[in-house]
Amino acid sequence: MSIGALAERFGLATHVLRHWEAMGLLTPARDAAGRRRYGTADLTRVAVVLRAKEAGLSLGTIRSLVAAADPATRRDILLEEAEVLRSRIAAAQASLGLIECALGCDHEDPSQSAHFQQMVAARIGPDAAVHLPVRPRALDA
Repeated sequence: MSIGALAERFGLATHVLRHWEAMGLLTPARDAAGRRRYGTADLTRVAVVLRAKEAGLSLGTIRSLVAAADPATRRDILLEEAEVLRSRIAAAQASLGLIECALGCDHEDPSQSAHFQQMVAARIGPDAAVHLPVRPRALDA
């Protein structure tokens, strides 16, 4: 299969496959004219790389996993990536909690609520006073 056919099959640009080859993720055969020729193993490798990227792994990490001959090394890499992902999930959950809190807040300006000010104070540290600007309210006519 040509590079164009492989790229089209996966919805990729051909330069992506060339980049992956330069990184050592793909090693296509060459025909007599020097053109890349991709086989079944290359199809599988592209699918594996795409799936790993969907899981949030970097190309460098994918390369390390592919290159690791020792199952213990692959396990160590995956354990580290799992911890990074857990941290990202926790941060995303905290962000969602903040947004949901603001959406459910009865204050006209959620930054003026006691809960928001407590969260800001916790972020600043225990000895810091929180001084959030107060937005002036419209004067009654």
